[in-house]
Amino acid sequence: MAKYRMVRTDFWKNPVVSDEMSPEDKYFYLYLLTNPHTTQIGIYKITKKQMAFDLGYSIESVHSLMERFIELHKVIRYNPETRELAIKNWGKYNLHKGGKPVMDCIYSELKDVEDLSLILYVSNSIVKQDIYSLFESFCRHGEMLNKNDLSEEDVKDTYVNTDCEELVDPVVQRSTIRGQKEKGFNNFNVNIKQQQEPFLPNIEDNPEIENPSQKYQKDVKEIVEYWDNNGFGFSNVNAKQQLLSWLDDSIFLQPKEVILKAMNIASANNKRKLSYVVGILKNWVNDSLQTVEEIDSFYESENCASKHRRPTESISAGRAIPGGFKLDLTAGEDW
Repeated sequence: MAKYRMVRTDFWKNPVVSDEMSPEDKYFYLYLLTNPHTTQIGIYKITKKQMAFDLGYSIESVHSLMERFIELHKVIRYNPETRELAIKNWGKYNLHKGGKPVMDCIYSELKDVEDLSLILYVSNSIVKQDIYSLFESFCRHGEMLNKNDLSEEDVKDTYVNTDCEELVDPVVQRSTIRGQKEKGFNNFNVNIKQQQEPFLPNIEDNPEIENPSQKYQKDVKEIVEYWDNNGFGFSNVNAKQQLLSWLDDSIFLQPKEVILKAMNIASANNKRKLSYVVGILKNWVNDSLQTVEEIDSFYESENCASKHRRPTESISAGRAIPGGFKLDLTAGEDW
């Protein structure tokens, strides 16, 4: 049976949509709301490669659009490790009808969510109490699974309060219960160390066999450790998420090695910023360089060419010698 989604007509009256979004932004937002991967709960798995294929865009265009929707419009969140996308106000417009079939569907889909912080993110806009309570139960469940000793100061630094903090929706009134839920949820997804958990999963060392999932986890761990240990910003979780998206959404055949090389160049130039690293990666994409070897070879050839290039500025500009000219030292002499 085909799944369908309807967009409310007041979508076009939303100030963010009407005043801040370009035509391309509106098209992309409609896609995020109605594509075949959407779920009842507003959290679903999707890769940027799939988005690019569906929309007929390049990976680079999707990168740019995702960055705008996370940083500028602040209406979505995306976990590049679990490939899960969450829509901020989904609950406000789509989770206002209850009933056993709906609740069963919501419960089934919530069980499949890997990044529990996305459940909290979506739940903030849910007005219907029984649906909100169901979302809250998963937050409490996550709290029990991840419970550990934290100081009050640790609890203040939440995963939600990162550089990607969204604006508070004035239409949705936060209740006291909702505030208590957020405080409880912070107990398992809070301090700087826990912010790293989505990026630093537990890896079981197996010297004989390494499946793709284990390799991906190790690649993520290596990149994040380099980021943290070289002054790029330990607590800048959002920047790490965007950088990690290059692991599987790029043309590179050796994504981890290429990303580490770009970070190494940025560190050597004392430009420890995401924008500088991404700028390097984009240049390599434009030059169709897919491996570290190709990048090294490219720079070597560039350096070699610059060394053998004649310094034309040192050659004095003089009058050209005619082609038929012959040197005669006796010419003009009268013996």
